[in-house]
Amino acid sequence: MIVDAAELLSVCYLDVRAKFDTRILSPGVKYEVAFVVMIKDNAQGWEHLVKLGLLFPNVMQEEREEDLAKNKPRNKWIEIPVGEFVNFSEIEKQAGEMEIYLRGSEGLYWKKGIVIKGVVIRAKY
Repeated sequence: MIVDAAELLSVCYLDVRAKFDTRILSPGVKYEVAFVVMIKDNAQGWEHLVKLGLLFPNVMQEEREEDLAKNKPRNKWIEIPVGEFVNFSEIEKQAGEMEIYLRGSEGLYWKKGIVIKGVVIRAKY
């Protein structure tokens, strides 16, 4: 199977963002969001926590930190949870583009060896 993905070769500042219009989701349904990634054997620089978050229209935000260095399988696709939300897109002030992000630590530490396949957004039952 061929999969389009982005591999991080070497960078000191990481800021990955995706946008999604919540108006196409079913109203009143709880959703979960996750990045689909592969941490390679040669991964380095992940000793510092990364920040994952959701930004909603009108600055509603959910953010969490994740340690990618410990207890994560190598060379396998895994999901890194970003957050959950209930879609209230019928309420005008919350309707529109949601931003999903993964950011490296605030310090300038070199990182490499992660492949990002994409983001999943799915109903949570």
